[in-house]
Amino acid sequence: MCSHYLDCAAVACALLMLAACEREKRDFNPPPAGASVGASADVAKMLDHYERNASALAAGKRLWTWYNCNGCHANGGGGSGPPLMDDVWIYGGDAMTIYRTISEGRPNGMPAFRGRVPEDQLWQLTAYVRSLSGLAPMDAVTNRDDAFLTRPPEAMLDQPDPERARPSAGSGQR
Repeated sequence: MCSHYLDCAAVACALLMLAACEREKRDFNPPPAGASVGASADVAKMLDHYERNASALAAGKRLWTWYNCNGCHANGGGGSGPPLMDDVWIYGGDAMTIYRTISEGRPNGMPAFRGRVPEDQLWQLTAYVRSLSGLAPMDAVTNRDDAFLTRPPEAMLDQPDPERARPSAGSGQR
């Protein structure tokens, strides 16, 4: 008799738990970023903030390596991914298209970074990608990598020792 009550209680608990379950609600087709009225002005203002800011471009350059963008696109010249230093863009080279490509991904290899990368970093990457093909203002573009220099940077050269450069006291000078 006691086991009959336990069985009934277990069935009642299972029914209560089943009734409390709810189907997950997902938005499979979210509206594209910037689809609201006045969004083009907001995008222009946002892009201007990042493209005209050398530190934001430098941060985008650093993020390029951190998020392994150079793994597919090399250092802008293209590897297994399309090159970004030319003027031929598969989906378009405007800022909003590049932002969407980075955040939503593209078929055949480009992963989506929305939700994994903060929005300000997405804009920094967008500005840096545009700077690779010369679309950023020249007064804000970051320095080229040291690998592109024709001679090694001064900090990498051996510095002469000033003590050795002085003549010794017994060298016959008067």
